[in-house]
Amino acid sequence: MSVVLVERPSPQVTVVTLHRPDRLNAMSIELVTELHDALVEVANDNACRVVVLTGAGRAFCSGLDLKDHGVVPGIDGLQVGQIAQKAMWVYSRLTPLLRSLPQPVIAAVNGDAYGGGLCLALAADLRFAADGARFNATGIVNGLTSTEMGASWLLPRLVGAAHSNDLLLTGRVLDAAEAHRIGLVSRVLPTGAALIDEALATAERMAGFSRYGLAMTKSTAWANLEVSSLAAAQELEDRNQLMLGFTDNLPEAMRAFAEGRDPVYLDEPRKDLYGAG
Repeated sequence: MSVVLVERPSPQVTVVTLHRPDRLNAMSIELVTELHDALVEVANDNACRVVVLTGAGRAFCSGLDLKDHGVVPGIDGLQVGQIAQKAMWVYSRLTPLLRSLPQPVIAAVNGDAYGGGLCLALAADLRFAADGARFNATGIVNGLTSTEMGASWLLPRLVGAAHSNDLLLTGRVLDAAEAHRIGLVSRVLPTGAALIDEALATAERMAGFSRYGLAMTKSTAWANLEVSSLAAAQELEDRNQLMLGFTDNLPEAMRAFAEGRDPVYLDEPRKDLYGAG
Protein backbone atom coordinates (compact mmCIF):
# COMPACT_ATOMS: atom_id res chain seq x y z
CA MET A 1 0.00 0.00 0.00
CA SER A 2 1.27 3.47 -0.86
CA VAL A 3 2.50 5.58 2.05
CA VAL A 4 1.84 8.83 0.15
CA LEU A 5 -1.61 9.49 -1.25
CA VAL A 6 -2.25 11.93 -4.09
CA GLU A 7 -5.80 13.18 -4.58
CA ARG A 8 -7.26 15.81 -6.87
CA PRO A 9 -10.44 17.29 -5.38
CA SER A 10 -10.49 19.56 -8.42
CA PRO A 11 -8.34 19.73 -11.56
CA GLN A 12 -6.45 22.73 -10.21
CA VAL A 13 -5.83 21.55 -6.61
CA THR A 14 -3.80 18.52 -5.54
CA VAL A 15 -3.74 17.10 -2.01
CA VAL A 16 -0.65 15.13 -1.01
CA THR A 17 -1.09 13.13 2.19
CA LEU A 18 1.61 11.38 4.20
CA HIS A 19 -0.03 8.05 4.95
CA ARG A 20 1.65 6.12 7.73
CA PRO A 21 -0.85 6.95 10.47
CA ASP A 22 0.16 3.95 12.59
CA ARG A 23 3.69 5.43 12.74
CA LEU A 24 2.52 9.07 13.06
CA ASN A 25 3.63 9.54 9.45
CA ALA A 26 7.25 9.14 10.49
CA MET A 27 9.84 9.48 7.76
CA SER A 28 11.07 6.19 6.32
CA ILE A 29 13.10 5.84 3.14
CA GLU A 30 9.94 4.51 1.50
CA LEU A 31 7.87 7.52 2.55
CA VAL A 32 10.37 10.18 1.54
CA THR A 33 11.03 8.46 -1.78
CA GLU A 34 7.32 8.25 -2.56
CA LEU A 35 6.86 11.85 -1.47
CA HIS A 36 9.68 12.97 -3.75
CA ASP A 37 8.19 11.11 -6.72
CA ALA A 38 4.68 12.44 -5.99
CA LEU A 39 5.94 16.04 -5.83
CA VAL A 40 7.83 15.65 -9.11
CA GLU A 41 4.63 14.36 -10.70
CA VAL A 42 2.67 17.32 -9.32
CA ALA A 43 5.30 19.78 -10.56
CA ASN A 44 4.77 18.45 -14.07
CA ASP A 45 0.97 18.66 -13.88
CA ASN A 46 0.23 21.84 -15.82
CA ALA A 47 -3.42 21.82 -14.70
CA CYS A 48 -2.50 21.98 -11.01
CA ARG A 49 -2.17 25.46 -9.53
CA VAL A 50 -2.01 24.82 -5.75
CA VAL A 51 -0.87 21.90 -3.57
CA VAL A 52 -2.05 21.00 -0.06
CA LEU A 53 0.38 18.87 1.98
CA THR A 54 -1.00 17.13 5.07
CA GLY A 55 -0.80 13.98 7.17
CA ALA A 56 -3.17 11.08 7.82
CA GLY A 57 -4.46 10.43 11.31
CA ARG A 58 -3.44 12.47 14.34
CA ALA A 59 0.01 13.66 13.24
CA PHE A 60 1.43 15.70 10.39
CA CYS A 61 4.85 14.02 10.54
CA SER A 62 6.74 12.90 13.63
CA GLY A 63 10.17 13.07 11.99
CA LEU A 64 12.57 10.22 11.31
CA ASP A 65 11.26 6.75 12.04
CA LEU A 66 13.86 5.55 14.53
CA LYS A 67 12.52 1.98 14.55
CA ASP A 68 11.89 1.32 10.87
CA HIS A 69 13.60 3.89 8.65
CA GLY A 70 14.32 1.45 5.83
CA VAL A 71 17.31 1.04 3.55
CA VAL A 72 18.48 3.47 0.89
CA PRO A 73 18.32 1.87 -2.58
CA GLY A 74 21.30 1.75 -4.91
CA ILE A 75 24.05 1.38 -2.31
CA ASP A 76 25.87 -1.66 -3.68
CA GLY A 77 29.62 -1.12 -3.57
CA LEU A 78 29.42 1.99 -1.38
CA GLN A 79 31.23 2.43 1.92
CA VAL A 80 29.53 3.38 5.19
CA GLY A 81 30.22 7.10 4.84
CA GLN A 82 28.93 7.15 1.28
CA ILE A 83 25.78 5.29 2.28
CA ALA A 84 25.15 7.73 5.11
CA GLN A 85 25.67 10.71 2.81
CA LYS A 86 23.27 9.27 0.26
CA ALA A 87 20.67 8.68 2.96
CA MET A 88 20.96 12.30 4.12
CA TRP A 89 20.48 13.47 0.53
CA VAL A 90 17.30 11.38 0.14
CA TYR A 91 15.74 13.36 3.00
CA SER A 92 17.30 16.78 2.40
CA ARG A 93 16.35 16.98 -1.28
CA LEU A 94 12.69 17.38 -0.28
CA THR A 95 13.22 20.96 0.91
CA PRO A 96 14.53 22.41 -2.37
CA LEU A 97 12.01 20.30 -4.26
CA LEU A 98 9.08 21.84 -2.37
CA ARG A 99 10.60 25.25 -2.93
CA SER A 100 11.07 24.66 -6.67
CA LEU A 101 7.52 23.48 -7.35
CA PRO A 102 5.77 26.02 -9.60
CA GLN A 103 2.66 25.58 -7.45
CA PRO A 104 2.37 27.22 -4.02
CA VAL A 105 2.23 24.60 -1.26
CA ILE A 106 -0.08 24.93 1.75
CA ALA A 107 1.03 22.77 4.68
CA ALA A 108 -2.13 21.76 6.57
CA VAL A 109 -0.44 20.76 9.83
CA ASN A 110 -3.09 18.50 11.32
CA GLY A 111 -1.03 17.34 14.29
CA ASP A 112 2.51 17.04 15.57
CA ALA A 113 5.27 18.29 13.24
CA TYR A 114 8.50 17.08 14.80
CA GLY A 115 12.04 17.02 13.40
CA GLY A 116 11.82 16.38 9.67
CA GLY A 117 8.08 17.01 9.87
CA LEU A 118 8.77 20.53 11.08
CA CYS A 119 11.21 20.92 8.19
CA LEU A 120 8.58 19.86 5.65
CA ALA A 121 6.24 22.50 7.06
CA LEU A 122 9.00 25.12 6.88
CA ALA A 123 9.59 24.30 3.21
CA ALA A 124 5.94 24.98 2.34
CA ASP A 125 4.79 28.43 1.24
CA LEU A 126 1.89 28.72 3.70
CA ARG A 127 1.32 26.92 7.01
CA PHE A 128 -2.09 26.38 8.59
CA ALA A 129 -2.22 24.49 11.89
CA ALA A 130 -4.86 22.60 13.80
CA ASP A 131 -5.22 23.97 17.32
CA GLY A 132 -3.91 20.67 18.68
CA ALA A 133 -0.76 20.72 16.54
CA ARG A 134 2.66 20.88 18.16
CA PHE A 135 6.05 21.79 16.72
CA ASN A 136 9.47 20.56 17.82
CA ALA A 137 13.04 20.57 16.46
CA THR A 138 13.74 17.06 17.67
CA GLY A 139 17.35 16.47 16.61
CA ILE A 140 18.89 18.17 19.63
CA VAL A 141 16.74 16.04 21.96
CA ASN A 142 18.02 12.86 20.31
CA GLY A 143 21.69 13.74 20.71
CA LEU A 144 22.04 15.10 17.18
CA THR A 145 21.66 18.58 15.73
CA SER A 146 18.38 20.33 15.04
CA THR A 147 19.87 21.91 11.94
CA GLU A 148 18.62 19.57 9.22
CA MET A 149 16.81 19.79 5.89
CA GLY A 150 17.42 23.53 5.73
CA ALA A 151 15.89 24.37 9.12
CA SER A 152 18.77 26.66 10.13
CA TRP A 153 18.16 28.74 6.98
CA LEU A 154 14.36 28.64 6.80
CA LEU A 155 13.35 29.04 10.43
CA PRO A 156 15.14 32.33 11.27
CA ARG A 157 13.79 33.85 8.07
CA LEU A 158 10.27 33.01 9.22
CA VAL A 159 10.40 33.84 12.92
CA GLY A 160 13.68 35.69 13.48
CA ALA A 161 16.93 34.50 15.04
CA ALA A 162 15.77 34.79 18.66
CA HIS A 163 12.73 32.54 18.24
CA SER A 164 14.63 30.23 15.90
CA ASN A 165 17.46 29.69 18.35
CA ASP A 166 14.96 29.14 21.15
CA LEU A 167 13.51 26.25 19.16
CA LEU A 168 16.68 24.77 17.68
CA LEU A 169 18.78 24.88 20.85
CA THR A 170 16.31 24.07 23.62
CA GLY A 171 14.25 21.27 22.08
CA ARG A 172 11.10 22.69 23.60
CA VAL A 173 7.67 22.01 22.15
CA LEU A 174 5.55 24.82 20.71
CA ASP A 175 1.78 24.60 20.65
CA ALA A 176 -0.23 26.01 17.77
CA ALA A 177 -1.08 29.23 19.60
CA GLU A 178 2.57 30.10 20.18
CA ALA A 179 3.48 29.02 16.65
CA HIS A 180 0.90 31.53 15.41
CA ARG A 181 2.12 34.25 17.75
CA ILE A 182 5.72 34.05 16.54
CA GLY A 183 4.75 33.74 12.86
CA LEU A 184 5.58 30.09 12.27
CA VAL A 185 2.01 29.52 11.04
CA SER A 186 -0.42 32.04 9.60
CA ARG A 187 -3.73 30.45 10.64
CA VAL A 188 -4.95 28.16 13.44
CA LEU A 189 -8.14 26.14 12.94
CA PRO A 190 -10.03 23.68 15.14
CA THR A 191 -8.61 20.17 15.02
CA GLY A 192 -10.50 17.99 12.55
CA ALA A 193 -12.22 18.77 9.29
CA ALA A 194 -12.02 22.55 9.76
CA LEU A 195 -8.30 22.57 8.99
CA ILE A 196 -8.41 20.70 5.71
CA ASP A 197 -11.60 22.53 4.72
CA GLU A 198 -9.86 25.88 5.20
CA ALA A 199 -6.77 24.71 3.34
CA LEU A 200 -8.87 23.46 0.42
CA ALA A 201 -11.02 26.59 0.34
CA THR A 202 -7.89 28.75 0.28
CA ALA A 203 -6.36 26.58 -2.42
CA GLU A 204 -9.49 26.88 -4.56
CA ARG A 205 -9.49 30.67 -4.19
CA MET A 206 -5.84 30.80 -5.17
CA ALA A 207 -6.52 28.48 -8.13
CA GLY A 208 -8.74 31.21 -9.55
CA PHE A 209 -5.65 33.35 -10.06
CA SER A 210 -3.25 33.07 -12.97
CA ARG A 211 -1.12 29.92 -12.83
CA TYR A 212 1.74 31.96 -14.26
CA GLY A 213 1.17 34.69 -11.69
CA LEU A 214 1.13 32.22 -8.80
CA ALA A 215 4.32 30.54 -9.98
CA MET A 216 6.15 33.82 -10.55
CA THR A 217 5.04 35.25 -7.21
CA LYS A 218 6.27 32.13 -5.43
CA SER A 219 9.63 32.06 -7.21
CA THR A 220 10.19 35.77 -6.61
CA ALA A 221 9.31 35.56 -2.93
CA TRP A 222 11.78 32.71 -2.42
CA ALA A 223 14.53 34.29 -4.53
CA ASN A 224 14.30 37.61 -2.73
CA LEU A 225 14.95 35.92 0.61
CA GLU A 226 18.51 35.51 -0.66
CA VAL A 227 19.27 38.84 -2.33
CA SER A 228 21.36 41.45 -0.57
CA SER A 229 19.48 44.65 -1.28
CA LEU A 230 16.12 46.29 -1.95
CA ALA A 231 17.40 47.39 -5.36
CA ALA A 232 18.17 43.82 -6.39
CA ALA A 233 14.77 42.65 -5.17
CA GLN A 234 12.98 45.33 -7.15
CA GLU A 235 14.93 44.57 -10.31
CA LEU A 236 13.63 40.99 -10.18
CA GLU A 237 10.11 42.11 -9.29
CA ASP A 238 10.00 44.63 -12.14
CA ARG A 239 11.02 42.10 -14.75
CA ASN A 240 8.58 39.48 -13.54
CA GLN A 241 5.75 42.00 -13.41
CA LEU A 242 6.54 43.02 -16.99
CA MET A 243 6.46 39.37 -18.08
CA LEU A 244 2.95 39.02 -16.64
CA GLY A 245 2.03 42.35 -18.21
CA PHE A 246 2.63 40.84 -21.64
CA THR A 247 -0.21 38.38 -21.05
CA ASP A 248 -3.91 39.08 -21.54
CA ASN A 249 -4.51 38.69 -17.80
CA LEU A 250 -4.76 42.38 -16.85
CA PRO A 251 -7.10 43.24 -19.76
CA GLU A 252 -9.18 40.21 -18.73
CA ALA A 253 -9.33 41.50 -15.16
CA MET A 254 -10.56 44.86 -16.47
CA ARG A 255 -13.16 43.21 -18.73
CA ALA A 256 -14.40 41.02 -15.89
CA PHE A 257 -14.73 44.00 -13.54
CA ALA A 258 -16.72 45.96 -16.14
CA GLU A 259 -18.96 42.95 -16.81
CA GLY A 260 -19.48 42.05 -13.16
CA ARG A 261 -18.02 38.55 -13.38
CA ASP A 262 -15.02 36.64 -12.13
CA PRO A 263 -11.97 36.83 -14.40
CA VAL A 264 -10.71 33.74 -16.21
CA TYR A 265 -6.95 33.89 -16.49
CA LEU A 266 -5.51 31.88 -19.38
CA ASP A 267 -2.01 33.43 -19.43
CA GLU A 268 -2.33 33.94 -23.17
CA PRO A 269 -0.19 36.55 -24.94
CA ARG A 270 -1.60 40.05 -24.97
CA LYS A 271 -2.80 41.06 -28.41
CA ASP A 272 -3.37 44.80 -28.01
CA LEU A 273 0.28 45.84 -27.74
CA TYR A 274 2.33 47.41 -30.53
CA GLY A 275 -0.69 47.65 -32.77
CA ALA A 276 -1.22 43.87 -32.88
CA GLY A 277 -4.66 42.58 -33.82
